[in-house]
Amino acid sequence: MPLATSRDVVAARQAVARFMKDRGASALRITRFATAVSEISRNAIVHGGGGDISIYLDGRNEYLHVECRDTGPGIEDVTLAMTEGYTSGGGLGRGLGGAKRLSHGFEIHSVPGEGTLVSMSVKL
Repeated sequence: MPLATSRDVVAARQAVARFMKDRGASALRITRFATAVSEISRNAIVHGGGGDISIYLDGRNEYLHVECRDTGPGIEDVTLAMTEGYTSGGGLGRGLGGAKRLSHGFEIHSVPGEGTLVSMSVKL
């Protein structure tokens, strides 16, 4: 799915929620993971100039995986960006760290000048 506008963030969140609901996930688990997906999607648009998001199941249908990519400026210091309270845009500084806490699996790969890939997963 493309990520270019705030409507795309809503669509990504809704797609994840629908996918999880159809597989019997609890309302709390759905809300938590959909919130993480919203944050990462919004970051791709605001900081990365847009991108795309992929949603898929693992081979055993145990985890829902989400990959969000952008080709923006990348993150100079991922460790710093993951620090609670750090913000690059005047927010509360809970975005990336919060998304990680709301996921069961979370990885971020960023190359300055090339973009960022965030991979997240949740147990169904």
